[in-house]
Amino acid sequence: MKSKILDAIGISAAVLCLIHCIIFPLLMIIPLGISHNPYIDLAFLIIGAVVVYRVTKNMTNLWLKLMFCVSILMISISVVTDLLFEIHTPLIYIGAAGLIIAHIVNFKNHKH
Repeated sequence: MKSKILDAIGISAAVLCLIHCIIFPLLMIIPLGISHNPYIDLAFLIIGAVVVYRVTKNMTNLWLKLMFCVSILMISISVVTDLLFEIHTPLIYIGAAGLIIAHIVNFKNHKH
């Protein structure tokens, strides 16, 4: 039951991250006076990393565990690149989509 709740939190956080990453650049086109804050991306990364760690801690499915780890690694690379060099990479989109898919598969694999 605990893992199902973590999957629900993970799906929610990854979807919010993906929405943030897609919508925010579009909002920057409109002159509203807002700018990109990479610390929001870092907050999503920390939430995602904690959830991925807790979900994969006792996981036996190696393919799913690899999908979680590669997805969070892609997000990490993108966030660190943005923080250090102010370069936005599309890895964050791929990583967020990977996390959403991995959480959904893990959620569906639970015995109800």
